[in-house]
Amino acid sequence: MRILGIDPGFAITGYSIIDYIGNRFVLVDSGAVTTKAGESFPLRLSKLYTDINMIIDQYQPDAMSVEELFFNNNVKTAINVAQARGIVLVAGCQKNIPTYEYTPLQVKQAVVGYGRADKIQVQKMVKTILKVDNLPKLDDITDSMAIAICHAHSAKFSQKL
Repeated sequence: MRILGIDPGFAITGYSIIDYIGNRFVLVDSGAVTTKAGESFPLRLSKLYTDINMIIDQYQPDAMSVEELFFNNNVKTAINVAQARGIVLVAGCQKNIPTYEYTPLQVKQAVVGYGRADKIQVQKMVKTILKVDNLPKLDDITDSMAIAICHAHSAKFSQKL
């Protein structure tokens, strides 16, 4: 199963392509879709949509897993991130990719075994599970890896959008 894991945002959207075969993980690619702070918000969303579609076309994932929005004290930021999430969900839906959502608690539970794990614990487990020497500098990319791993561990129990 090829999984596209996405940690959505309007400035940085982390993505990872992971192959899950049997009980083995292979990191195929990872990166970030970034937008410029000075650009208009509609242009930023358009770039995100275009780039996510290119990633989907290039890697042909069997499933897409997306982190659910968690509560944010800054309402404007939360609304903008929610709109970016919507763009990601629409892109997957238009490409007929089964799309799944996971809360941060579910991701931590699936990756670390403890829903209240801290970021460092999650990063160590992602590194171990994917058998990589180094993780990307951007947390958004590492988070997208964890979201893809979560789906692999949860696929038979999760609910498709």
